[in-house]
Amino acid sequence: MTTQATRARREDAIGPPPRRPTRVPAERYYSPAFAQLETERMWPKVWQVACTVDHVAEPGDYFEYRCGPYSVLVVRGDDGELRAFQNVCRHRGNSLCVGAGSDLRELRCGYHGWTWDLGGTLKRVPNRKGFGALQMSEFPLIAARVDTWERLVFVNLDVDAMPLTDYLEAVPGDIAWCGLGDFRCYATMTIDVDANWKTIADGFSETYHIRTLHPELHRCVDDVHAPQVIWGHTGKSEQFYGVPSPHLKQSLTDEDVWDAYVTTQGALMGVAEGTPFPSDELKPGQSVTDVIAERTRTFATGRGVDLSWATTDQVMRLHQYNVFPNMTLLTNADHLTVMTALPGPDPAHGAMVMMLWTRMPPGAPRSKPVDVRMAAGEAEPGLVMTQDVAVLAGLQRGLHQPGFTHLVLSNEERRVINMHRNLERYLDLPESDRITGGEPA
Repeated sequence: MTTQATRARREDAIGPPPRRPTRVPAERYYSPAFAQLETERMWPKVWQVACTVDHVAEPGDYFEYRCGPYSVLVVRGDDGELRAFQNVCRHRGNSLCVGAGSDLRELRCGYHGWTWDLGGTLKRVPNRKGFGALQMSEFPLIAARVDTWERLVFVNLDVDAMPLTDYLEAVPGDIAWCGLGDFRCYATMTIDVDANWKTIADGFSETYHIRTLHPELHRCVDDVHAPQVIWGHTGKSEQFYGVPSPHLKQSLTDEDVWDAYVTTQGALMGVAEGTPFPSDELKPGQSVTDVIAERTRTFATGRGVDLSWATTDQVMRLHQYNVFPNMTLLTNADHLTVMTALPGPDPAHGAMVMMLWTRMPPGAPRSKPVDVRMAAGEAEPGLVMTQDVAVLAGLQRGLHQPGFTHLVLSNEERRVINMHRNLERYLDLPESDRITGGEPA
């Protein structure tokens, strides 16, 4: 086990407690005025995950990314370059494309026929003489920033935004050992929920809720020694799996921990629910954690993936990264899930997007992810995620109650707090509207 992993075992999720809790105004989660500030001052200025490289891998591939009222078109040009444009015709404002697709040869408005090439240059205007001295060069598509990290495509409506590499801070270097480029996204699941985008994002920014909301998971994850770090736009938490929570009063057997892991995470090692603990695989000096890690390596071998390089710690320690405003990345040696929370048509509605990945052997052929959309009541993205989704509508209703004026947050929820501090910087809120408390003890 590495020195870093050993140190992580000793650190807890709370860290040094503050003098008093942090208080966040509840209206941030339901106020139309606050949502409008986000739309005007924050969403057009931040880097956001739009899609994966495999969505736009070939010339003519395109993907429309929507965030509130904004629509950005990501296009792979004939020259192989990846470009992003505001999805709007320069004539009367019609959207040029909807959804995602392939074999695009030009961008033609379906309303009046104005047409651009895939580089964004205006090429045709029907009945051009009716406009008088219309200079084609004056009406290119409106560019947006686009960049990639590993196999994720990010966009930013601000063409003068800081480079993506600077925005991501320490995250790429911190997880470089994992080889995220070897993963391929096989599906994206968009779940419409009756909750604000921050209500959605908060659930993936703290482990405080595991003890109550996820009793099965609580039996096979250390939610106490779960160190956190904040870098600025980004933050991180770690949780070690395959061990019972130190919060539990009763002792658990290897069989108990195995059953809980299979129930909540069994798909990660290719084991069906109800599979009994293989005690015959337990070698002298090994723990149930080692057995789970070895089963995970064997499962990977069946897909042509070599995980012999990965230690038990690298297989069993989940690294959870948050990137402001709305992205969470969960990964270990053989697992990757990327989630985003998007604003909906009003502050009480939003969407959770899950990008599901699997590690593939070198040279594996590319395939486009399958994109599906559904309502919260129809979604069953596994036991733990289904529990997370099910609580969101009730959370949002509670936030509206007139007597509930502030969220009261622990230092264990400091990645949630960091999101709000970043929001305040982008929205330039007056002092009276800012969060209070949380001062170091």
